Amino acid sequence: MIVKPLFSLSNSGYSSFSPAYLCIPMRILKKILKSLAWFLGIFVVLLLLFGIYVWKVSEFKPPAVADRQVEQLQRQPLDSTAYTLGDNWLRKSRYGLFEMYTSGKPYERGVINGKLSRELIVSQEMAFTHQIRKMIPSPSYLKFLKYIIGFMNRDLPAHVTDEYKEEIYGISRAASDSFQWIGSNYSRQLNYHAAHDIGHALQNLMLVGCTSFGAWDTKTESGAMILGRNFDFWVGDEFAKNKIVSFVAPDKGHKFAFVTWGGFIGVVSGMNDKGLTVTINAARSSIPHGAATPVSLVAREVLQYAGNIQEAIAIARRRKMFVSESFLIGSAADHRSVVIEKTPDTLGVYDPHTDNIECANHYQSDVLKGQELNREQMAGSASVYRYQRLQELLQKSYPLNPAKVAAILRDYKGLNDADIGVGNEKAVNQFVAHHSVIFMPDSLRMWVSTSPWQMGAYVCYDLRKVFAMKGLAGDEEIADTGLNIAPDPFLATPTYAHFLQFRQAKMSWLDHLKTDVGQLAPNNPEYYDAYRLTGDIYLGQKSYQQAIAAYRMALTKVIATEAERKSILDKISKCEQAMSKAKS
Repeated sequence: MIVKPLFSLSNSGYSSFSPAYLCIPMRILKKILKSLAWFLGIFVVLLLLFGIYVWKVSEFKPPAVADRQVEQLQRQPLDSTAYTLGDNWLRKSRYGLFEMYTSGKPYERGVINGKLSRELIVSQEMAFTHQIRKMIPSPSYLKFLKYIIGFMNRDLPAHVTDEYKEEIYGISRAASDSFQWIGSNYSRQLNYHAAHDIGHALQNLMLVGCTSFGAWDTKTESGAMILGRNFDFWVGDEFAKNKIVSFVAPDKGHKFAFVTWGGFIGVVSGMNDKGLTVTINAARSSIPHGAATPVSLVAREVLQYAGNIQEAIAIARRRKMFVSESFLIGSAADHRSVVIEKTPDTLGVYDPHTDNIECANHYQSDVLKGQELNREQMAGSASVYRYQRLQELLQKSYPLNPAKVAAILRDYKGLNDADIGVGNEKAVNQFVAHHSVIFMPDSLRMWVSTSPWQMGAYVCYDLRKVFAMKGLAGDEEIADTGLNIAPDPFLATPTYAHFLQFRQAKMSWLDHLKTDVGQLAPNNPEYYDAYRLTGDIYLGQKSYQQAIAAYRMALTKVIATEAERKSILDKISKCEQAMSKAKS
């Protein structure tokens, strides 16, 4: 069969149509173009409608509040850093911690919180958004991400109790209008409570790589329960600058204390007046398919409404979450601790049936330890190594007391006391902690770390004394300072001074500023990341031979994760390919 061409070349070299076939292709072409125009038009309309839908659903309607009398109240200054509002108060201690007491119904205590701490709420949002813009410098991608998160969180209000929505709404009245580009004040504050969940679920960023443990009976000096935790959460130094030790006397549930920051009512580390403690540790998560209750609000509900382990489990079981998390629960009523392990669709409980317990960032219960994501986490992350180092430290420290717990939480060495560099993720102390806490549930005492990281003094608070106060008559210390744990002597060593120089150089590199490679590896010679950073700088300068040498040196050190090891190997390959290409 001979197929005639639709086009032919004339003698002049130009193409010409074959007249016999002219009418058929033109008709088809018109139909194609018309269909394409309709398709593009419908696509644009759908895109526009989707954008409007996402914008609408990401703007949350505040809850209806009947009694708004609290809005008329004004805080009264005691001095430049201390305020009162009725029996409620906020002050800054001489150790740098802000201490706050709030009480009442949900909206009432939210408004009071906002009025007392409005400067902290604004500065915290500034620090958070500044760091996000540094991490995501592209305005267009940032806007795109905003709508993606808005879409993912579209059903968030349905998974937050009315009580907590009212409290967050009350706080949001003190938020700055300068961040309307993100969303309304209430929408932003509600979404911030899910920021941890979204971050470590979308990319498994593991910005929260925490360590926690507990001991009681034969494993402590007095037989009383002791728990310790590092909240290794970092979104910039400014974000961790202003910590709040918050004491809450709600109209319903138990009184409780927790460590937080401006505008945040979720719990990551806390203890209630029944001697029940809650701390959270992130686990490996899959990509979420929709909104659910933020982890911190589940922990908050446990702290406010549970008096023992069974009540804590019941609360965790009935709340749906869209990320995986471990909740270390200490209970004075039960005189023991367990870890509640929860994924979006499964709950497991790890009970070692001994008088000690440890938790890192992998699951241990029979229900979840075999989960595929958990196996990947154990094989590829720093969690198992850190867990083993924790067990090693505990065995050398039993029986525990608060000072020994602080020493464990401050430890920056590797297995068998190996020097793995200061700041390694495999260490218990990674020098990124937002805060560190020690609990003694039987006596209702808690110790909260002060800067830098967990190396400053641990300040002791007695919950019984604080909740017995009737307002704040003067700007006086409320901590049991006689029980404070002194700052770590490591702060006065040359090793720490060198680490600060290394860290300053690293921060300069992360901020895309000129960085002196001589301030990296020489100041932290056993830390693989010092050599990785050095290699990255040389790679950026196209000094491939020097980059390869630095990367190979990094491979001789203790590397935190398998992903980082693979990344270094890939960079060596990239340098070798570039050198080979230059020679050819």
